[in-house]
Amino acid sequence: MATLTVEEKVRLVVGADMWTTIPIERIGLRPVVFSDGPAGVRGTGRVEGETSASFPAPSALAATWDVELAARAGAVFAGEAARHGVDVVLAPQVNLQRTPAAGRHFECYSEDPLLTGAIAVALIRASQDRGVGMSVKHYVANDSETDRTRYRSIVDERTLRECYLAPFERAVHDAGVWSVMGAYSGVDALGAAAPVLEHAPLLTGLLKDEWGFDGVVVSDWLATRSIGAAVRGGLDLQMPGPDGPWGEGLLASVRLGAIPVELLDDKVARLLLLARRVGALGDAPRPEPGTPEQAAVFLREMTARSVVVLRDAAGQLPLAVPADRPFTVALLGPAATDPFIQGGGSAYVRPDHIALPADALREALPATAELVVHRGARARLKPPPLDVADRCTDPLTGERGIRVELLDAAGDLLESCTAAEWNGWLATPIRTDAATARLSTTVHLTEAGDHELGFGTVGRHEVLIDGRVASASDGLVGAEVILSSVYNHPPIGTVTVKVDEPADVDIRADLQVVHPVGYASFARALITHRRPGPSAESELAEAVAAAAAADVAVVMVGTTSEIESEGFDRTGLGLPGNQDELVRRVVGANPRTVVVVNAGAPVLLPWLPDTGTVLWAWLAGQECGTALADVLLGVTEPAGRLPWTLPARAEDVPVPDAVPRDGEITYTEGPHIGYRGWERSGAEPAACFGHGLGWTTWEHEQAEVTTSPDGATVHVTVRNTGARAGREVVQVYVEPPAPDPERPVRWLGGFAVVEVEPGATATVAVNVPRRAFEVWDTAARDWALPPGEHVLRIGRSIRDLRLRRACPRSPLTRPDPV
Repeated sequence: MATLTVEEKVRLVVGADMWTTIPIERIGLRPVVFSDGPAGVRGTGRVEGETSASFPAPSALAATWDVELAARAGAVFAGEAARHGVDVVLAPQVNLQRTPAAGRHFECYSEDPLLTGAIAVALIRASQDRGVGMSVKHYVANDSETDRTRYRSIVDERTLRECYLAPFERAVHDAGVWSVMGAYSGVDALGAAAPVLEHAPLLTGLLKDEWGFDGVVVSDWLATRSIGAAVRGGLDLQMPGPDGPWGEGLLASVRLGAIPVELLDDKVARLLLLARRVGALGDAPRPEPGTPEQAAVFLREMTARSVVVLRDAAGQLPLAVPADRPFTVALLGPAATDPFIQGGGSAYVRPDHIALPADALREALPATAELVVHRGARARLKPPPLDVADRCTDPLTGERGIRVELLDAAGDLLESCTAAEWNGWLATPIRTDAATARLSTTVHLTEAGDHELGFGTVGRHEVLIDGRVASASDGLVGAEVILSSVYNHPPIGTVTVKVDEPADVDIRADLQVVHPVGYASFARALITHRRPGPSAESELAEAVAAAAAADVAVVMVGTTSEIESEGFDRTGLGLPGNQDELVRRVVGANPRTVVVVNAGAPVLLPWLPDTGTVLWAWLAGQECGTALADVLLGVTEPAGRLPWTLPARAEDVPVPDAVPRDGEITYTEGPHIGYRGWERSGAEPAACFGHGLGWTTWEHEQAEVTTSPDGATVHVTVRNTGARAGREVVQVYVEPPAPDPERPVRWLGGFAVVEVEPGATATVAVNVPRRAFEVWDTAARDWALPPGEHVLRIGRSIRDLRLRRACPRSPLTRPDPV
């Protein structure tokens, strides 16, 4: 510190570019490298074609309720980070799933703070023990995507402490997390109403002073809006850089005396400590990199174990597939042919590979079995991308592809080329004087019938398809379009072209080249094409006929990237398209049907009570197919338990949407988040919090409680009453000494996983920490233990409670200090 100049200190607390901090070679400091990471470590984008291990959605990890497995996931994260040259992974996301409508619901662990904290702590510890830092996010009460850069969360202090801050507190106290990411949104709490990055009571007063956090508070990307307010509020590192508010004005503020050097020194010291921890300061070796093969083996196991058996009334699991005679499996549904493996936004990675369900099942089934595959229904609302390589030619040269011309602000040509392939983006390094990207191509339509051609973009543009204006706008955009994720899912303007015989159609588009501060320049050009084909009804009929003729039908339905993504919230909870109708008809045609739900966040399943076997298989990442084959054919038990509540009716959801009103989101439900709200209302969900059948049956025979000032330990004896070895998740819920409208009816106090052979018993210890019994006393500004005797309920879910035990207050009471 003593050797650094003021200029160097200022540069250290502002990103050097998109993902790194600056190096200072004379003190042995190399850049600290960050990367997105909730569902895999993306890398920095500097390696062309870089791929990563694609993890299941974080909710799937929480569905295992297994802290040892979470620790193994943390170790794989560390290996992936080292493989990609990354020091700090922007993960895990420990915001709570306040509403199923939240667009990033799939990125969060659970609607419960204790389960969220336990999984996060295990993952963080394992990663940081291997020298890779984690940046827990998004601090705090950042539970919606609509207007996410502008809204303010209004939450009372008790609810904030008991629910939304709880996972962050555990990450600091129990895992010693090295970084915390501040959210875009604002918070009205603790006597202040401000953007999180300027909220001194939350960042400095609580996080740093009260909790003793010694790491780096990093801004969400482009979230920093001020100099003085953010510096005093507690922000330590503005990302990205080198421009932005701090890059442009922090040095001047320090030189003028508006920012004390002491404040800057604290931030620099934290950044240097982080650098030392990750091996970027000094000569510490880099962490050991993992391999794609190691990641794949772990992810296959983890993904299979996360699958939740919602129903198995038919007793079909695992499937009995004979090896000595013909047997037909009908694999049906949109998710069977086009599985949705990861949500959109910063959680996205380019997978090392994708194990498709059809390929994995064909390999796993005996040679005598036949697999028949049909889509059967339509889940995507937008047409698929145009096959540029097969259908398009440059109108000037006749080469395959799209003609791309860059124009300056005066309309003069700067450069041109033919793009033989197109992924929807012009994102190669684009010169700064380019104002417009002009795309032109001739599309060859050969099939007779109606062709639907579409074009999606952002910013100022004009798009002509077949001479007709498909879309136009005069509005210029900047970095805000990235923060809203509209550029990932732009609105599509379409033109229908009727073809009787092969025809050529011209597309010409003038698009704004967006030069967003802090991000790479780009032009967005999503070109879509829906060719003539069978009607929706004929597709359904074909799938139903295949199901009727099969020995067993497996129907895969779910959401898509149009439904679950960063940047926007969901507008409904139903399955998109005609998937519900597909399930109804297939179940009617073949009672030996297994329905697999491929979704991250809850969806309504109106056919659930009438379906024999239903699996919730999450957004399963790259091993979606291999994991499903292992579950269906008995290799790995689907031992998952729901980390959130599955509603039966949308009107019963305690918090139905994520939409700010007049720029505010008021947490009127208080601490009654998720299943707690369901317990208060008494409404019947489709499947409750903690539910999951696995592939065996269980009895909870005995429970004994011991207490101390640190909490309670519940020793629970369970018996596996089924025919297969299985994993049980023993759940302990706490009830208040007396009904209290300010406290939930009951809440999760602890849990443990135990594996037991068929017919055998095992006793497992479940720790219920003291904090599970306490409430936040706002007047005293401290945690308090209410008078009276708490009750512990032990069972398989929030609504399958098998045993009841009293927990007297006296052993929990701490002795008076001497």
